[in-house]
Amino acid sequence: MSPSVVVGLAEAALMLVLTVAGPLLLTSLIVGAVIGLFQALTQIQETTLTFVPKMLAMGLVFLLMLPTIGQALGGFMAKISDLIVTG
Repeated sequence: MSPSVVVGLAEAALMLVLTVAGPLLLTSLIVGAVIGLFQALTQIQETTLTFVPKMLAMGLVFLLMLPTIGQALGGFMAKISDLIVTG
């Protein structure tokens, strides 16, 4: 494998990680900030108040992003398979 192929593969892998994990992490960040602001304004310090809405929001985003995640994983696997076949 030439260095340019390895660099291209590493770039594709990083883009795959961003495609799969990015929306979930961004959702968790936004929901956590909103809930933290709500807790600061109301002085309610309940741990389940942050956990449950984050899990619900992340589950919803995961279900909505599932086709995109599947396409990204399939495309990456096709690229890896082509590299294996070509040697």
